[in-house]
Amino acid sequence: MGKINTVLGPIATEALGITAMHEHIGFGLPGHELDPKWWTPQHIMLEAACEKLGRFYELGGRTIVDCSGMGFGRDIAYYQVVSKATGVNIVACTGFWAGDGVPQYFREKSVEYLTDLFCHEIINGIDGTEVKAGAIKVGVSNHGLSELDERMYRAAARAARATGAPILTHLSKDAERQMELVEMEGLSLDKIIIGHADHAFDCDPERDFRVAKRGAYVGFDTIGYDTEKAAPGNQAPPWSRPRAERLSQIVNFLEVEGAHRAIISTDANCWPLGFESTPNSVTELLEVFVPDLRAAGVNEKTIEQLLVHNPAQLLTLA
Repeated sequence: MGKINTVLGPIATEALGITAMHEHIGFGLPGHELDPKWWTPQHIMLEAACEKLGRFYELGGRTIVDCSGMGFGRDIAYYQVVSKATGVNIVACTGFWAGDGVPQYFREKSVEYLTDLFCHEIINGIDGTEVKAGAIKVGVSNHGLSELDERMYRAAARAARATGAPILTHLSKDAERQMELVEMEGLSLDKIIIGHADHAFDCDPERDFRVAKRGAYVGFDTIGYDTEKAAPGNQAPPWSRPRAERLSQIVNFLEVEGAHRAIISTDANCWPLGFESTPNSVTELLEVFVPDLRAAGVNEKTIEQLLVHNPAQLLTLA
């Protein structure tokens, strides 16, 4: 029997259930907490998080992976309150969003230092607590993999090898190099998700096929960011796409590659920290997108593979 680290302690793999692999309870760039414009009483944020995750639970969802990482809004004590209030398991991440936003203190650290840091949070605990991370977050900077990003990927791969934790990435840009970096550190590609493959500016179905054939997972994890949701006179976030277009991309992938090398999630933020809210919620995954998959002819076994078995395979540590 394997185990999975959550903010309320380890759970058995069998208890994971339907899982959204790339979500946020509260995400913001370092420094947002210093701007009075964004000072929000925590009870207001808590109410919003509990409403969204409570509805996710009602729809059958049981677990989310919070991909905020160090310095980007991660708050273990707060996550514990949310988890207890909603019944949703929360898996916290070690690691960082992408080099673009890494706090200055960490920017010159060596691969060895970063490896030890990631391992400590998975094996010993986060922020002086006994709460252990269950996954590692790294990412590609906006203009492509930077030298700092590459150090983070190498450290993440070493930590993943040592602990069994999976790697989740921000952006599918430079996917081949992402995979090359972790393979160079001896990590099997079945422990990494190449994320945001369904972004408007990262969409490349042929790349997705290559990623899956090499053994990594493809993250279709910005579901619900639909251009149709933009209010009159406002632009949708630049990663948004028409709902039918994203659905077509994912259904086509499933028809060609099957479901064993993909995950689906929404990258929704229960409460944005330091930027304007965008119209998305983790509830979109089960309330809208899964019915869309069914209507497109995707069977229940495939949906279960995407939402239950693949996350369990990835998140199980031992």
